[in-house]
Amino acid sequence: MALNTTFKAIADPVRRQILEELRQNRESAGEIAAHFNLSQATVSYHLKLLRSAGLVTVTKEKNYLYYELNASVFEEMLTWLYRFSGKQGDDNNDEA
Repeated sequence: MALNTTFKAIADPVRRQILEELRQNRESAGEIAAHFNLSQATVSYHLKLLRSAGLVTVTKEKNYLYYELNASVFEEMLTWLYRFSGKQGDDNNDEA
């Protein structure tokens, strides 16, 4: 996982809103665009960045592309972030 790409992708509020929408169910680009006051090209740009970060997957059905949340990337991020929580190695802190 490329953390820089992932963090850059979730840094933008529109992309975070797209991820929130996809939490519920998969949607086509047109369905996603309907939630925003943005052009189709702008929404496609955001989806491209989310896809390149691995945060969404795409499935083609007939003439439509459906976007779906890829939760495994978030699990990897949480695992990485958890290392900074101070929870690991607590056994060594009991020596006081």
